[in-house]
Amino acid sequence: MDIATLFSNQDIEIILKLFIALLLGMSLGIERAIAGKTAGMRTYGLVTMGSALFVIVGVLASGGYGNSVALSESTRFTASIISGIGFIGAGLIFFKDAKVSGITTAAGIWVAAGIGVAIGYGFYMLAVITTIFALFVFTSLWYIENKIKSFARLPDEE
Repeated sequence: MDIATLFSNQDIEIILKLFIALLLGMSLGIERAIAGKTAGMRTYGLVTMGSALFVIVGVLASGGYGNSVALSESTRFTASIISGIGFIGAGLIFFKDAKVSGITTAAGIWVAAGIGVAIGYGFYMLAVITTIFALFVFTSLWYIENKIKSFARLPDEE
């Protein structure tokens, strides 16, 4: 028995979707790990892949990708993903000494779930572009934000 007869075309497509979701999530997680944040490659990869998996299961359980009713029914799975990720994100936000930390990581987890959902529905370009935008936010926007803050500060009055 060779691999071509072991997996159907649909099986191969599902495996590729899960793999792409994992890679995109891990690419976000690499940056977070380098930045020393609590959620890294494993967390982002699992959230993205898990979100894609739930969409795939929802579509298949409702009748498959060629069925418009199945696609509309699968939106219930998508809504559940959004709610569930909210709980994970809330667990990443910490309050200490009137300072809040973890908000960007929590928002990143939420975006990672959205990327997984996009992959699950087959919107590959949307997922890739969103990943690129998220990486821009993680890697560059803090610098721009700090420059704006320092420019807006007035010198101390004497």
